[in-house]
Amino acid sequence: MTTTGSSIISSLGAGSGIDFGRLATDLSEVTFANQRQTLGDTNARLEARISAVSNLRSMVTSLVSALGDRLRAGDLAPRANLSNPAIASVTALPGTSPRGSYTLEVTQLASGQRLVMPPLAGGATAPGAGSLTIRFGAVGADSFTEDAARPAITLDVAAGETLAQVAGRITSASGGAVSAQVLNGTSGPQLVLTGREGAANGFVIETSGGDLSALAWDPASNAGQLQASAQDARFRLNSVEMSSASNRVTGLPEGIGLTLTALNPGAPASFSFSNNTSAITAVMGDLVSALNSIIEEVNTLANPLGGELANDPGARQLRRELAQLSGQVVMPNAQPGEPRTLADLGVALNRDGTLRLDEARLGQALSDTPRAVAAMFTTGASGVFATLDRMARNATRLGDPGTLGGSLARFQRQLQSNNARLEKIAEQQENLRLRLTRNFTASERRVGASQATLTFLQQQIDIWSAQRR
Repeated sequence: MTTTGSSIISSLGAGSGIDFGRLATDLSEVTFANQRQTLGDTNARLEARISAVSNLRSMVTSLVSALGDRLRAGDLAPRANLSNPAIASVTALPGTSPRGSYTLEVTQLASGQRLVMPPLAGGATAPGAGSLTIRFGAVGADSFTEDAARPAITLDVAAGETLAQVAGRITSASGGAVSAQVLNGTSGPQLVLTGREGAANGFVIETSGGDLSALAWDPASNAGQLQASAQDARFRLNSVEMSSASNRVTGLPEGIGLTLTALNPGAPASFSFSNNTSAITAVMGDLVSALNSIIEEVNTLANPLGGELANDPGARQLRRELAQLSGQVVMPNAQPGEPRTLADLGVALNRDGTLRLDEARLGQALSDTPRAVAAMFTTGASGVFATLDRMARNATRLGDPGTLGGSLARFQRQLQSNNARLEKIAEQQENLRLRLTRNFTASERRVGASQATLTFLQQQIDIWSAQRR
């Protein structure tokens, strides 16, 4: 039977089993839910914009980097036409356009000194203890002139060290100036030492103490160990006598490089250079294709109807630069009749903002002014690479609000600010939860105290009711 007292207790919640801790948590979460949702949605959009801007910047910088790598690797450098390709390979440094015609006569190839030491007595594999010193300089027929500027290498060989271990230490201590190895011949293991190319890289070996005398060598006491002498390359370029410490020859006129491979005394070969037109055509096709990929990505991201970068000043600026690229002067010092812009090489702008390559016009430019076209593809201060590099640098400049870099910096600042606000909201939510928990706990204690009083009153009411009956 429901009585007045039980109704009062029920209405106060005593004994209802309410989880006041959970109630405090739910109320605090609901209080800040809208703010958290708004900031979370904003952050999601900011992160999408940051990703979009980063992707565009990466596409631009990757294009420039790839073009620069091809230019520096010499992919577009003029190709040499050598009448006797067996004697050498001829190259031109990236960014150069050799115009001359040359003759080449190779009379001597550079080589490094090579010593083959006799087998150790009795076929032993350990030369014995002692000291071994290698000195560098010019080796003559029976003389040696030490290079005082090059320090000698001294090794202390311990008893029991094998010939292979000594060889490894020689190579390591010399930094590769002398390459040592052990070959197992028919009479036992033999130490072979090879120096670097060039007459100045000869060497002698001195030993002292112990049993290392079998490894000593100098030209005056040569007993067949010397198998190759250290010598410079000698050649005639346009009949001018020249020499090089290496068969790889640099520092020649017009950025020419030679790698000498065989002799042709008395039979000079001729060579000249022609532009690598096929490589330039291929690069132009790849360049237009890569630029169109960027243009299409910009158009998608900057679409006013749902694009992540709609109305973004950095995206608008990049789109303007791409639209103006074909007509931009990339060779300000070009002579009359020479190409100055990408449009002069056949690059044209389509109605949708993409680019197309007129191969016929490019072919005409390569035919009429091949050297001027080649000059546009260098890593110098002007040209196609320099123009694209400036565009990439503009796109990555963080301090300019009108660039992609400026947009990225702005989005990152906004994201950082929103995250700080979310941290503040989390702190406020926690403070509210704690305050509500304290209030509910206090209320529960008061309700508990009231419940005891109400229980007593109900007992009295029940007694009075029984007496009336």
